[in-house]
Amino acid sequence: MEWKDGHPRCRWANPENPRYLHYHDCEWGVPVHDDRLLFEMLILEGFQAGLSWECVLNKREAFRRAFDDFHWEKVAAYDAEKCAALAQDAGIIRNRRKIAAAVGNARVFGAIRQEWGSFDAYLWHWTGGKTLCERGKATSPLSDALSADLQKRGMKFVGSTIIYAYLQAVGVLWSHEDGCFLREPPCQNL
Repeated sequence: MEWKDGHPRCRWANPENPRYLHYHDCEWGVPVHDDRLLFEMLILEGFQAGLSWECVLNKREAFRRAFDDFHWEKVAAYDAEKCAALAQDAGIIRNRRKIAAAVGNARVFGAIRQEWGSFDAYLWHWTGGKTLCERGKATSPLSDALSADLQKRGMKFVGSTIIYAYLQAVGVLWSHEDGCFLREPPCQNL
């Protein structure tokens, strides 16, 4: 594929969508240690289930507005009235089960923070704080284990495939494809 700026990218990056290119070039795979952003990405990955990431990404600003900029404490306090209002918000994905899961997941997120001091500490302990290189997969033993633990704690929409995509998004896994200009990161090979 010919890229206008001469930087070859992963095949999934849509060259016609500047928002998607920015996400690929500047966010995807970059290690995240901020709990607010870790929560945002966890919720957005759950909303992606059955849809494309591009669809979710195009609605990201509307999601931020609708979900109080993904401040987990605020989302954890949402009541039935707020969830009903979210289900009517045309700017976001209006799936009632995913909205309910986001609220429930915020509560579990808070419990994990209380136990570990931060969600960051919990998440990154799975790899000893290291970014791992892994390509060409949709799940792994790591995503299987993390998914199982989150489900045991009560989270929804956190199956292994969703968690694998989440780990890629927040830089626990580095998965840029061969030929991508971002192919070579500092990480541990599995």
